[in-house]
Amino acid sequence: MNRYNYNYDVIVAGGGHAGAEAAHASARLGAKTLLITMNLDHISQMSCNPAIGGIAKGHVVREIDALGGIMAKVTEAATLQFRILNRGKGPAVWSPRAQCDKLTFQQAVKYELENSENLLIHQAEVESFILRNNKFVGLTTQFGDEFYSKSIVLTPGTFLHGILHYGDKSYPGGRAGDFASNKLANALQKQLGLKLGRLKTGTPQRIMADSIDFTQMVRQYSEEIEENFCFFNEKTYPHTGRKDLNCFLVKTSKKTAEIVNENLDKSPIYQGKIKATGTRYCPSFEDKIVRFPHHETHTLHLEPEGEFTKEYYINGFSTSLPVKVQWEMLRSIPGLEKAEISRYAYAIEYDCVFPNQLDRSLSLKKFENLFLAGQINGTSGYEEAGGQGLIAGLNAARYSAGKSKVELGRDTAYIGVMIDDLVTKDIIEPYRLFTSRAEYRLHLRQDCADLRLCRFAYDLGLLPESKFRQFKQYEDKLNGAKKIWSQEKYEGITLESILKKYKGKINAPYLFPPEKLNLDPDNNIDRRVFRQLAIQAHYKGYLEREKIEIQRLGNMENMKLPEDFDYAEVKGLRNESRDKLIKIRPTTIAQASRIDGVTPAELTILRIYLKKLQKYTNED
Repeated sequence: MNRYNYNYDVIVAGGGHAGAEAAHASARLGAKTLLITMNLDHISQMSCNPAIGGIAKGHVVREIDALGGIMAKVTEAATLQFRILNRGKGPAVWSPRAQCDKLTFQQAVKYELENSENLLIHQAEVESFILRNNKFVGLTTQFGDEFYSKSIVLTPGTFLHGILHYGDKSYPGGRAGDFASNKLANALQKQLGLKLGRLKTGTPQRIMADSIDFTQMVRQYSEEIEENFCFFNEKTYPHTGRKDLNCFLVKTSKKTAEIVNENLDKSPIYQGKIKATGTRYCPSFEDKIVRFPHHETHTLHLEPEGEFTKEYYINGFSTSLPVKVQWEMLRSIPGLEKAEISRYAYAIEYDCVFPNQLDRSLSLKKFENLFLAGQINGTSGYEEAGGQGLIAGLNAARYSAGKSKVELGRDTAYIGVMIDDLVTKDIIEPYRLFTSRAEYRLHLRQDCADLRLCRFAYDLGLLPESKFRQFKQYEDKLNGAKKIWSQEKYEGITLESILKKYKGKINAPYLFPPEKLNLDPDNNIDRRVFRQLAIQAHYKGYLEREKIEIQRLGNMENMKLPEDFDYAEVKGLRNESRDKLIKIRPTTIAQASRIDGVTPAELTILRIYLKKLQKYTNED
């Protein structure tokens, strides 16, 4: 064993989207941080679709940005096409989405990390942990190096015992072209005694642009609106020159479905070769054919992989069928009769750690200085991984500095909703965020992520002074505009009064033409401020009602359950509820209320018992 003096405050093991945000957040807080990853040229690689954002996911990226993270800034640098999804609906579900140049994205992330103070990146494979007195003090790599730290963040993605499936052929790997991480998976199970599960995801073929007949497809243009993913005027490098590349819509044919049905016996999923659970919300194409036989065709999206490559990603066409069948499927689609495959589709199975073994700081209950983030926690998606990584890195740095850990509430951020779901619910398939998962989605809109989180991040040391000044300028403008409107002859701030003032009609403030605003520059009401005023005015009554519910949640969150709370002593609980409470060990009555099967009556019993316990403790 090499025994050099490799000492750090925080070590992040894994260089995907979770690992990048974790390392960046830790270093921002001043912790001496080491990021170890298997391939420095694959940092934050977009293994599947090179796109960031979408329904709820776009909300998370805006939150990462407001918290001082890098995903939004890098997305802006790598954007090839930008759109706002759901703009025909209410602002709570408007979602930014960007198609990205995948190479530019990972190069820009690497640039950000290499230029972060307090951060060193190192290429190696982590194989095991070094423990003393039930705490992690370090880890080892395949080179025999021992790296020591006060806390560790583990972000291995899909690499733990990863297996790639191409029909009847299977290969070990974390993704196509990268090795699996088997020794680390064994260490989690055998060295640490953690409970692991098995999940599945997949990716479609990539095809060459010269072989595609785009005339048979519907062109999707980049939207020309005054909008960016990032709240702040900061740039990163490298960056794309094109921001207007097209995506394309196409439908499969009846023949495509026939080919799949004729070859289901060759699918690893239906052979029983793949035993892991895949996500319902992003099924393989053969799964779609079986589950939705009444649909004769299915919609696919062809999306560019980069500015300087001819590869296209076929969104909605992931499969694990043999490569011969993949050719037949592909060429049965209008416009793809002569398509050439550059990369085959495959399914991947991998290990995860059941996240009910974590608390809401993302540290393990069993080992308080080991934090987990990303797909190891049973999630899917770059955005979900990035949000967890930021919180894990924040808390790992705080732990190493002797400070208390931080949690985000369900009323504060979609990141808080996600983490609470993960540690409270039983994860039986890859978890994906949706706006419907948030009870308070009117408050958690993507347009107000900065208003919700920037001050919080600045106080923690995550958001730098330069960005906070930009936020303050916007916040002051908004508060000044509210004051101006409150002094108008109209009754308070209402959408009607704003529209009457500016003599316009508005269905979506996002898209209101700026030339029709006729804004008074003396009032400092720019377009973004106007949009925020209109949204807040439109939802004023609903927001006030939701605020009352948030206050009730806050009261329940303040009712803390001790770590050693003895549920066996609480009379009146059903055995099922008692078992789940012991398994999850909620930290508050609010979290206990979200455990499946725990009834309102049992929550009342818990509150009464907790009050008695507090009374006896105070008397002692």
